[in-house]
Amino acid sequence: MTALIMLGMIVLAPRALGRLGPKASIVTGLLVLAAGMGWLALIRPDGNYWVDVLPASLVAALGMSLAFIPSLGTALSAARPEEGGLASGIVNTSYQVGSALGLAAMTAIAASFGADRPGDLPALTDGFSAAFAGAGLVALAGAALAAVTLRTPRPEHAPAPAPVTPAEHEKAPGH
Repeated sequence: MTALIMLGMIVLAPRALGRLGPKASIVTGLLVLAAGMGWLALIRPDGNYWVDVLPASLVAALGMSLAFIPSLGTALSAARPEEGGLASGIVNTSYQVGSALGLAAMTAIAASFGADRPGDLPALTDGFSAAFAGAGLVALAGAALAAVTLRTPRPEHAPAPAPVTPAEHEKAPGH
């Protein structure tokens, strides 16, 4: 999962960003992440790592890598150049605090759905399934929020050339 995230951030995310732009890359990444979390929510007590966990984890990793780089670039590009360091610090702090709060919320969900009973495999699975479903809903909400709030820059049109006067036309080389 870590290797795919690194590969995705270094190779895939920049390509997606170049083809799709930041808004579409962020929304797509969050939707792919939500799909991975939804898939993980389907885990069974008698499941198999190779069938139930690994593929879903790789889908989630792909979504994370596709969403992270464009969102970071978008956040930093919104700051004035002289405020780049401040913006970077705020973005990094937000990621750290957001991750900690998200983990706390998903842990609370997991515990409330049975993950607080380690000896009870079906209850433990139900708890983790609920947490993965909750994380998927957060990713879906993020995708919807990004789709609604991020602006797609309009393509800049080159200004039309100024009309050439007859006198300028006569002065042009070759006349």
